Amino acid sequence: MKKILITGGTGTVGSAFIKRYYDDYQFYSISRGEEKIAELNSKFPNVTTFIRDIENQDQILNLFELIKPDIVIHAAALKHVNLAETNPTKTININLQGSLNVINASIRTEVPLTIGISTDKACSPENIYGYSKKMMEQIFAEHHNSKTKFICTRFANVAGSRGSVIPFFKNLVSKNQSLKLTSKDMNRLMFSSKEAAELVHSSINLSNHFKESFVLSKKMKSVNMLRLAKTMSDNIEIVGLRPGEKLNEDLISSKELSYTKVIDDYILLFNSKQSQETNLKSSFSSKNAPIMSNSEMINLIN
Repeated sequence: MKKILITGGTGTVGSAFIKRYYDDYQFYSISRGEEKIAELNSKFPNVTTFIRDIENQDQILNLFELIKPDIVIHAAALKHVNLAETNPTKTININLQGSLNVINASIRTEVPLTIGISTDKACSPENIYGYSKKMMEQIFAEHHNSKTKFICTRFANVAGSRGSVIPFFKNLVSKNQSLKLTSKDMNRLMFSSKEAAELVHSSINLSNHFKESFVLSKKMKSVNMLRLAKTMSDNIEIVGLRPGEKLNEDLISSKELSYTKVIDDYILLFNSKQSQETNLKSSFSSKNAPIMSNSEMINLIN
């Protein structure tokens, strides 16, 4: 049974991946929050957990040498746009230096495959979080080689993740408070934590078919934030955009189209140009993606 080490394994993506593939791999998790580690241990007793900080290179290297994982899923990050805008140094330390520490540990211990979790905000970035993830994608590609492969997955919003809009709205509803909406025109690409886990697993499978590094994403549906709010409450308050926020998010930009390869619903983004026949034909964003129905939104909320 292959060994998978997940940085940030107690987070939404890490725990969803463990839940989905619990019987298929031997899991190890790195994270910092004691409460979340206890929760993960309770749900998944066969997962070996460690309290570690990805900013500490020695800690990470020593642990990689101890475990000798077959696959690393690098999900640990500072993820909130507004916090990244007000804490740029910490964002760089975690999202870039932490990623470099993981990369160096993977190379030193010859991990066959390391997968970085990126975001649609890395496409046409306009905020510190987006820039940090765009650079992470690039440094993963830079270190890719036949012995130690480095690839990324590019997510949109994962429904129900900590600090995201659905649990935020649910909390306000439970308190009989108005739903704080930044703009009625804001749209986001969104998918479930199970779909996120399956996307990561697909990147593991596809890594065997391509020699060069790639960023894997998939076609997702767009959710208008006002429509989402109205499915939960009629008490809605428009509060304006927060620092670093955009009305729409790009998943694949027009500049990236010639570097894409479409396989069914999956979009692979390479560093070199691909055959025109396989390219995504137009940019993919929350502005032009298929619109999620009310019933699909309710399923995500639940």
